[in-house]
Amino acid sequence: MSDAMSLPPAQNPNTVLAIIVASYLMVVVDISIVITGLPRIQASLGFSAAQLSWVSNAYTLTFGGLLLLGARAGDILGRRRMFIVGLSLFTLASMAIGVAQSAAWLLTARAIQGAGAAVLAPSTLALLSTHFAEGPERNRALSMYAAAAGVGATLGLVLGGLFADLLTWRAGFFINLPIGVLLIVAARRHIVETPMRPGRFDAGGAICSTIGMTALVFGLVGAAEAGWHDTFALAALLSGVVWIAVFVLVERRIRQPILPLRLLASRERAGAYLARMLFLGGAVGFWFFSTQFLQGVLHMRPLQAGLAFLPVTLPNFASALAVPGLARRFGNGSLILSGLSLDVGGLLWLGQADAGASYWTSVAPPMLLVGLGQGLLLGPLTAAGVAGVARDDAGAAAGLVNVAHQLGGALGLGLLVLVFASAAPAGAHDSQALALRISAVMDAAGLLLALALIVSWALIVLPRRKAKPKHLEALS
Repeated sequence: MSDAMSLPPAQNPNTVLAIIVASYLMVVVDISIVITGLPRIQASLGFSAAQLSWVSNAYTLTFGGLLLLGARAGDILGRRRMFIVGLSLFTLASMAIGVAQSAAWLLTARAIQGAGAAVLAPSTLALLSTHFAEGPERNRALSMYAAAAGVGATLGLVLGGLFADLLTWRAGFFINLPIGVLLIVAARRHIVETPMRPGRFDAGGAICSTIGMTALVFGLVGAAEAGWHDTFALAALLSGVVWIAVFVLVERRIRQPILPLRLLASRERAGAYLARMLFLGGAVGFWFFSTQFLQGVLHMRPLQAGLAFLPVTLPNFASALAVPGLARRFGNGSLILSGLSLDVGGLLWLGQADAGASYWTSVAPPMLLVGLGQGLLLGPLTAAGVAGVARDDAGAAAGLVNVAHQLGGALGLGLLVLVFASAAPAGAHDSQALALRISAVMDAAGLLLALALIVSWALIVLPRRKAKPKHLEALS
């Protein structure tokens, strides 16, 4: 029996899909909306240069650290209930950020917002798994979900620049209040609740996973800021590894684990998680350092830099919408390989841009390839991460997808910051040195995506093609 068949059918599946996608879009947008507004936030609240990075890091730490706990809470307590809890927390924290009067106030609210996202994000994906049957119906839903993931990052950059230039950076967070309230009301009316599961909550697993994930993300963030030689960052990483090892031991022995290890027994799902980490490791470099190239090398204003990402956003959205039809014809595996190939080509092309580059000839065309590739692969890659999962494990599988997303981005940024720092002579700060550093970052990001391509072929596509004919693969 499919996951979706275990629940009463929704009266309007399109409405359910719109609620879930819009909620996830809020989460993704708020990750990037602060980037183009950081200079105005610094001036407004008196952040030091070191403190400023924590506007993003406070969100990332609680988001990554609490994901598995938030995912399993939805499995046990009801996914619609936890969806609304996460959305409410996220919305209230957004309001608190908008009225923040000090750096400490804003950072505390960003951490709470990350906690809300940790409950909300896995609930959105789990609800898709339980409301849409595996196959073409779920592929269509996941293509929209993937479009939100891809478009949201660019939309956040555009909105952040727009609000910072023309209004105030606070507007980017105030806008979440009416949207969040509307989505909460709509969720209560249209989304079917999943039954609560009796039994003990895995407190030991929750504590170990939360501490371990938080320590890992904290260590990666610290390494990205201070370098991999930083003792505190290395200690945090080692602590995170130890806690995760203890977590695995706990999960092997407990009857109702927060993360059923059977989810990793599937080569396809394990490959999807690893490929997602590698993909995000490269993609975060594209988003983070392309913004610096546009503003530091091409001397664009924040709003112009945000709009300059439209060659990524529009093809991303178009190709994501085309995924259901393409998947029926060619299969999800072919789309993953094609998308990653386009992204590798786009990053390597972008790595050729220097200080004298033109946006229209050296930046916009490779951005087009990156957008097309990302739109093609994220939906099928997400589908592979939740393929064949029982309804009771949908939340845990969704949590793993999001964990791979967050850790991949944090790890990738840490690695690429080291590449950035070592690619030009120490003390060089002119446009030419910046362009040289960013070129090296794009090449390294392309290598990470090439590794994701190899992993996808070996663990997702090849076993599937050996197991069944191509015309059946297209329906998976």
